[in-house]
Amino acid sequence: QVQLVESGGGLVQPGGSLRLSCAASGTFFTINYMGWYRQDLGMSRELVAIITHDGTTTYADSVKGRFTISRNNAKNTVYLQMNSLKPEDTAVYYCYAPGAWGRGTQVTVSS
Repeated sequence: QVQLVESGGGLVQPGGSLRLSCAASGTFFTINYMGWYRQDLGMSRELVAIITHDGTTTYADSVKGRFTISRNNAKNTVYLQMNSLKPEDTAVYYCYAPGAWGRGTQVTVSS
């Protein structure tokens, strides 16, 4: 069973940057893919980015060119580097691995 813990959220001004981290722990062999979703108040949870074990990435159109997902397989950790942040990026960001969700970390983009 996998447990996921996110960190790195916070308040940032438009145009700023944040880096989220998600560490996986527990009993598992290989996590085939990990990713980030986000959910704003009153909205559905949506995919932000996914990365496979071999490094293949997928991004939502709304974040392409601004966000970068990466992972460190030795540390079972996935990262989300978020640049050029916009107010519409404000949401709770959740880490995901098959069968597990993190508790989420709040990202607020506001002046």
